[in-house]
Amino acid sequence: MTPTAIAAPQTDQPGQTEQTKQTEQLVLLTEEAMLPAQFRLDHRTRERGLAHVAALRAQIAARAAARHDGGLATAA
Repeated sequence: MTPTAIAAPQTDQPGQTEQTKQTEQLVLLTEEAMLPAQFRLDHRTRERGLAHVAALRAQIAARAAARHDGGLATAA
């Protein structure tokens, strides 16, 4: 599965080089010891987030399968 990509922001300020187009993978961090307190999630919030990510991945996979199946049907 290809992760959802977010384009890096471009800069228009003088003296700064323009950034090349990049993608960023966003994840829920698992090492709480490394996180500042304001970024720590309680167990329920983390579980809801992981369930939402799983649902989105299933939706993306279903769409990809539908495109793939549709392409095979028209090629035959």
